Amino acid sequence: MAEKLYLEDSYVRQLDAVVTSVNGKDIELNRTIFYPTGGGQPCDTGTISLTGRVAAVTGVRKDGERVIHTVDDASGISEGMEVHCALDWEKRYIHMKLHTALHIIDGVVEKMYSGKITGSQIYDDRARIDFDVPGLDKAKAQEIIDNSQKVVNDNHKVTVKFLTKSEASAIQNIARTAPGEELLNSLDRVRIIDIEGFDFQLDGGTHVAQTKEVGKINITKYENKGSHNKRIEIVLDN
Repeated sequence: MAEKLYLEDSYVRQLDAVVTSVNGKDIELNRTIFYPTGGGQPCDTGTISLTGRVAAVTGVRKDGERVIHTVDDASGISEGMEVHCALDWEKRYIHMKLHTALHIIDGVVEKMYSGKITGSQIYDDRARIDFDVPGLDKAKAQEIIDNSQKVVNDNHKVTVKFLTKSEASAIQNIARTAPGEELLNSLDRVRIIDIEGFDFQLDGGTHVAQTKEVGKINITKYENKGSHNKRIEIVLDN
């Protein structure tokens, strides 16, 4: 099982690792900085390099506890080799900022509007959010974003914490989605994102260290998809 450094520190951009398995274009490493697709967040991309050549990492996925890196060309890479890994940092960093923005919006909706986020998806340049909030219209959606921006501007520290299942289960609303509840029930050690002084939530994705890094949240699209489902898209400006 690979050591998953992205769970501990989202800012590690490069590291050396050892190849533990090669299957066609799929490579496993003893440790990795590459985030695999999951939880509404796209995978990282970047490079795995060794003497004389560089392979582009085009996809990363999980298989149980395994992290599998798909490269454009695995020729010359074999088990036991030492390689150097490097992220496409610009892509990772926008994912970090968007994911933190989604957590802040989720916290605002839960605390101030007696609603919930029913779905979300991060892209490389924007994010989509689905809401179930009483009386939500375009004006109230903007109000939610304005209140979320206040949290961003207050510059809360964002930290990763690990709790036991019993510790996490004792915290109200720590898992706000069905997948989150399943995760809470299946793990003995639970990863938490703490936006200090504001929100505390189970999560497996990558995040910034200070909320001010998120920048300015802007709504680019609002859609009414039913009485209990309103959708917005956001982008970030710095």
